[in-house]
Formats: sequence, C-alpha cells, structure tokens
Amino acid sequence: MEPLGRWLMFLGALLFVLGGLLVVLARWGVPLGRLPGDFVFRRGNVTCIFPLATSILVSLALTVILNLLARWFK
Repeated sequence: MEPLGRWLMFLGALLFVLGGLLVVLARWGVPLGRLPGDFVFRRGNVTCIFPLATSILVSLALTVILNLLARWFK
C-alpha cells in the first residue's frame, strides 16, 4: 500500500501545481477557453462550448511534460 500512497501524493501535488499554473495564466491574460478554434454556440438560453483548440494545446503540453517525467524517472 505504500507505493499507492506515494503515487496519490504525487498526483495530488501535480494537480496542485497545475491548478496554480491555471490561476497564474488567467492573471497574465492567457485566453485559455477563448482561443481561435474554440467554438461557442448560443441559441436563446442555451450555450454550448466546444474548446477544441484549448483541448489540443493542453494535450500537447501534457504529452511533453509526461514524456519528460517518464525519461527522468527511468
């Protein structure tokens, strides 16, 4: 059970850092969720948001970070 506890602590710390990064990016004015390629459909009282460009950008960033971590821990 000790390895599971360590992984949970690592994931918690990682989520904490990512949350802080999102707060800092919002204060700097980085328009995550409002990039060109993020689709917003409004009709009456209904709003549908499809953050396609933001999803691709976050996916690329996480891929790079996780690959670097995998090489570092290997």
